[in-house]
Amino acid sequence: MKINQTTGKKGEDLAENFLKKNGFKVIERNFNGRYGELDIIALDEDVLVFVEVKTRTSSQFGNPLEAITSWKLRTLIKTAQFYKLTHQNLPDSLRIDAVGVELFPSGELKNIELVKNISGF
Repeated sequence: MKINQTTGKKGEDLAENFLKKNGFKVIERNFNGRYGELDIIALDEDVLVFVEVKTRTSSQFGNPLEAITSWKLRTLIKTAQFYKLTHQNLPDSLRIDAVGVELFPSGELKNIELVKNISGF
């Protein structure tokens, strides 16, 4: 596994634990659909939430959440809509959230941040 894949997996694991501690019920990870991938799919009470996770070990390229471009957001929306069409038993209320994970070079957690409803979707 490449270093950036290892970092990404660690970030997703930390994000999943963070979400669970904040009342989310994780129902699926790394869903690959027609338009792209959804990192974490969860329920926040009666809302179906698609969570994009971005992890960084350095601030050289900015805050992790700054890596979510408008193109990436459009891809997330299309993939979320596809997921909902194929999982109709889940809530109709949808939301896209983002979790930014910052790690020290050692791999230990430096900071984790949740931003809800990044798309207005």
